[in-house]
Amino acid sequence: HFDRPVAATPAVAQLELTGRVVDRANVLDAAQERTLTAMLEQLERQAGPQFVVATTPSLRGETVEDFSLRLARAWGLGSKQRNDGLLLLVAPKERKVRIEVGKGLETTLPDPLCAAIIERDILPHYRQGDLAGGTVAGANALIAVLTSHPTLPRETQTQ
Repeated sequence: HFDRPVAATPAVAQLELTGRVVDRANVLDAAQERTLTAMLEQLERQAGPQFVVATTPSLRGETVEDFSLRLARAWGLGSKQRNDGLLLLVAPKERKVRIEVGKGLETTLPDPLCAAIIERDILPHYRQGDLAGGTVAGANALIAVLTSHPTLPRETQTQ
């Protein structure tokens, strides 16, 4: 659950939630960051989940699983009621990527689907040295799934 407080480790403390895209490893150029931010804002307005894309210069010895969970919890991603936070974390130095899903999204984005998105949409770009392309492709794939399965009640969705 992302809503439980968690002590920030030194690795997590290095990342501050400054927006929907937190690119501390400088993976994205300014135009990609603006486009991705706009898409994530629209997703939140239309479908409900809070989705943040983050890159980190280092996991500082933590596993990507521990780091991403601590980060999502420290940032309090998603609605407390729906627990619908989503984090796409990229750690280029350690060559790791992780999709961290709040409990409220686990039926929409189960682990096998997240693994498939990483394998199909993200890693082919990364293997060619295109970190930005893989990160954007992964975010686009996740957004496509979420917009086809909105979590907000129909009457509160904006058209």
